[in-house]
Amino acid sequence: MGKKTKLAFEESSGNVFVDLGLEDAAELLVRAKLGYSVRMILESRKLKQREICQLLEIKQPEVSNLMNGRYTLFSQERLFGFLNKLDRKVTVNIAPIRKGENPQEVIFA
Repeated sequence: MGKKTKLAFEESSGNVFVDLGLEDAAELLVRAKLGYSVRMILESRKLKQREICQLLEIKQPEVSNLMNGRYTLFSQERLFGFLNKLDRKVTVNIAPIRKGENPQEVIFA
């Protein structure tokens, strides 16, 4: 038997964009969560790309970006609009930030 090697790892902050050192990490995480929600709703409806184009009023390349997880190509406002077109209500809650808390979060009800 070979000698066991100890693996080095770093615990995530909970935001992969922070871990990667990207600017606007909080906003990128929110857009990723919103985009993922849109994609999951669309996948659950088993819609074809042309049907998604009509429903969300976007072109096929944008549908492809959305379904392939390129959520950062869409603004938060646009993703909110997609959710509204998918019969979802988006609620914004404004509260003080607690120590160590992300300044923006998405909570699914």
